[in-house]
Amino acid sequence: MYRDKKILIVDRDEPEARYIRERLILDSNYSVSLELSGKTGLATFRENNFDIVLFRASLEDIDCQDFFRELRQVDQNCVAIALLEAENLKLIQDLSRLGVYAFIDEPVNIEKLLFLVKKGIELRSLTVANHKMMQSLNEQNASLQKQNTLLAKRIEESTRNLTRLYEDLRSTYMRTIKVLAQAIDARDHYTHSHSENVARYAVAIAEELKLPTKEIEMIREACELHDLGKIGVEDSILLKPSGLTEDEWTQIRLHPLTAARILEPLTFLNGVTDLVKQHHEHYDGSGYPDKRKGDDILLGARIIHLADAYDSMISARAYRKVPLSKEDAIVEIKKNTGTQFDPKVVNAFLRIVDSV
Repeated sequence: MYRDKKILIVDRDEPEARYIRERLILDSNYSVSLELSGKTGLATFRENNFDIVLFRASLEDIDCQDFFRELRQVDQNCVAIALLEAENLKLIQDLSRLGVYAFIDEPVNIEKLLFLVKKGIELRSLTVANHKMMQSLNEQNASLQKQNTLLAKRIEESTRNLTRLYEDLRSTYMRTIKVLAQAIDARDHYTHSHSENVARYAVAIAEELKLPTKEIEMIREACELHDLGKIGVEDSILLKPSGLTEDEWTQIRLHPLTAARILEPLTFLNGVTDLVKQHHEHYDGSGYPDKRKGDDILLGARIIHLADAYDSMISARAYRKVPLSKEDAIVEIKKNTGTQFDPKVVNAFLRIVDSV
């Protein structure tokens, strides 16, 4: 699967760099190039298309931040992993803000590196696909404008064609937004497939509650997009292994509103947008962003909130390496019934949890 994937290593430590290169080739059959200085690395990067760049953060001939900026000027979708000789929180924060995907400390854990490279390649594929889809969308919009002037001559034909074009445009928008949401999940290898898992649990709860098919489908779409607003949250916050400051929590709490602003122009998603905006409201009114309470929160949003919380509990996270067991997560949900969670939704969840 990864035979055609190309990796560039830029590292002044030649023995270690060659060892990493050999392991990447032997273990995963990547095509790997090696340069021993930042300037030769940039020259090689300009001449070739690489999926991943692994660079040492202490290059002798160029500042590592300038090095990464030049990589991004050549390829805006460049995915890079920085090799750190010593823990440097400020450097990590600075490089994260620039867009460096991941970091690995000395001595290099080769298994962790292989995992990060694999996930980085998947992220690049999603990002490139999203870029192509956006280009395609712009081309379709231009084409649509030209066709509208011709369709005015024939009312019946106009109606048929506009209906078809609207559905195509809606489908294209949905594909683009969903790929973007998947790319956001993939920013952190701990949350990869999180939205898919949340959708599975939420749909099962909604079916148990005998909700209409149309409403269940709306819940599914909202689950797939519920973390879209995290595009506005810095990686240094999303991937922080320790507790968040109050300012960092403020950024996190904004993500439902950010997602709603992204989705609001897509009027065919009005119902989905409301669910996404409310999915962090608590049954007792202690949630965010609007502190809604009880039935003032959409039922679909109450379902998504429980599904989201459950998947987070039973999954590893940067701030909690060891997830809760299924049994412990259920105990936690029961403990918060009537405060964080809607009792009706919890009862439905407990009836189906063993089957999903």
